[in-house]
Amino acid sequence: MQLEITGHHIDITAPLSNHINKRISRLKRHFDQVLDIHVILKVKKLDHTAEAILHFRGNRVFAEAKSHDMYIAIDQLADKLERQVLKHKEKTKSHHSSEGEHRNIQYTA
Repeated sequence: MQLEITGHHIDITAPLSNHINKRISRLKRHFDQVLDIHVILKVKKLDHTAEAILHFRGNRVFAEAKSHDMYIAIDQLADKLERQVLKHKEKTKSHHSSEGEHRNIQYTA
């Protein structure tokens, strides 16, 4: 997994980079097929925005979070990405093994 961090009107400091790495690495626990992630951090007056684009197996996931604090925006972004990755994983999961279980259930009155 490649992680690219870009800053618009903000310097990417070591603590900020470490926080992003820590939060984004949690995605590997759910879905290890993520190829690369591009995180963009922006500051415009009092708004701190964190955006991310995930690429995996021909698919792309985008998320954005805004807050008054960059660390909060990164946390919200990671939570949104995690929800989207789990949703994608659930869609691609095969449901054929559970179909047979429903047919073999016997009901007694």
